[in-house]
Amino acid sequence: MATYKKKGFKPKNKEEEIQLNEQESTTAEVFSSLDEGASRSEEWVSRNQKYILGVIGVVAVAVLGYLAYFQFVQKPKEASAANEMLYPQQYFDMALEGSVEKDSLFTLALDGAEGKYGFLDIIEEYNGTKAANLAKYSAGMAYLNMQKYDDAIKYLEDFSSPDMILGALAKGGLGDAFLQLNQPADALGYYESAIAHSTNDFTTPKFLYKAGVTAMELGKNNKALGYFNRIKEEFGTSNEARNIDAFIGKAKTN
Repeated sequence: MATYKKKGFKPKNKEEEIQLNEQESTTAEVFSSLDEGASRSEEWVSRNQKYILGVIGVVAVAVLGYLAYFQFVQKPKEASAANEMLYPQQYFDMALEGSVEKDSLFTLALDGAEGKYGFLDIIEEYNGTKAANLAKYSAGMAYLNMQKYDDAIKYLEDFSSPDMILGALAKGGLGDAFLQLNQPADALGYYESAIAHSTNDFTTPKFLYKAGVTAMELGKNNKALGYFNRIKEEFGTSNEARNIDAFIGKAKTN
């Protein structure tokens, strides 16, 4: 049993004297080890001071460089790219709203004209900006409407967005493109991705319906029935819900 050492403590017998000596020896060893460790740390810092300061300097320069790059390069680039989007976007919107000359308007949106950039120019010249990312979505949708499905897939696959509407529409657009290329299994996968991306009254019933119809085409009637029932239960006022009972009956009988 260890002996507690009080101030002015004197051992009463040989056993306590041995214990006291052992405690003092152990304490001395501990402090000696701590001193040695501290000395080694100080020596290491001293030897590697230039290296340490160099690393700190590199980190500081990197941080300042990033801030300067963002402020003086990326930020103006983002503003310029956003400004360039105005021209092609107006033709894209006109094509979606109109019923004639759609392909011509989509072509103007893609390629630009009169010295103005189109979506494809913005994607190339302003790579890494938010505008370039949005241009990939618009280019993909333009090609989809022009029935150039491989090009639509190329740009829509390269687009990414956490936006609940645009993200779902991009995935659903990929589903439409693969369906037109007679690849229903791939199409169903993208419709399901569009459904999973977000739940809202605009895109969700649309892609539930497309997923259900495509699943039936693949002979997956139970899966189709689940999609149709979800439309009826959760989106009963949507356009897709109007004739959903007929599809539910069809899925049950096939």
